[in-house]
Amino acid sequence: MKNIKLKNIKLIAIDIDGTLVNSKKEITPAVKEAILSAKKRGKKIVICTGRPLSGAQRYLDELGLNNQDDQFVVSFNGAVTESTNGKVLFKRGLNYSEYIDLEAIARKLRLHFHAVGLNRIYTDNRDIGHYTIYNSRIVRLEVSYRTAEEMRQIPIIKCMYIDNPEYLDEKIKDPLFDQMKKRVTFSKTEPFYYEATAANTDKATGLKVLCEHLEIKAENVMALGDQANDMPMIKYAGLGVAMGNAVAITKKNADQITTDCNHDGVAKAINAILNK
Repeated sequence: MKNIKLKNIKLIAIDIDGTLVNSKKEITPAVKEAILSAKKRGKKIVICTGRPLSGAQRYLDELGLNNQDDQFVVSFNGAVTESTNGKVLFKRGLNYSEYIDLEAIARKLRLHFHAVGLNRIYTDNRDIGHYTIYNSRIVRLEVSYRTAEEMRQIPIIKCMYIDNPEYLDEKIKDPLFDQMKKRVTFSKTEPFYYEATAANTDKATGLKVLCEHLEIKAENVMALGDQANDMPMIKYAGLGVAMGNAVAITKKNADQITTDCNHDGVAKAINAILNK
């Protein structure tokens, strides 16, 4: 167990889905109050999400963090670190060869699949998958149909296998994925999402870049999350907090476990450091 000094936390990194927001995709009054109190006490609030910036802006607006040079988001599962007005500090995408091989796995295993750029989702599924449409609405990006050949000149940040949870869980056990694990980083971000970012790129990567930019040490960071893709930043942070609704691997790697997202887990974790 780390030697944690709660009063020394300077930056609070918070995942969105299943963490910042409840099951209705809302920030509860208690969570909002705790975050605003932390801001007033000089704590840096950083949203760390699998979403692009566009998918976080609704919540950044609500918290008074949007469109600012000195407020930041770690987006795309750590592949991009940027200010909330869109100034990119760090970006690490996938190359075309990686995209082609990831897309081929989707075709072989009959999985729905799409790629995500900074400002758009791309799919070569003519019958666009249900979860692609859902993802488009959540992250507020339009969807374009593009063949694999047409993707050659399009910058890609991440790729996503999106399908019914039971079907997806069965398919991602296939050895075809093992062949790619040295070339990309895979992470389960929702029961119906399995994502690929550049090799050695996760939420801890993007958060570390930001902390170095802000001259904040890992020991002065608290990170909160619920899914497997949150586990790297929870391990990186001086204080890693798993939500009560977190998956087992995230809980196992956390220093503390708070209540779930429907019972103000983020508020309780933040208030614990504010009251020290």
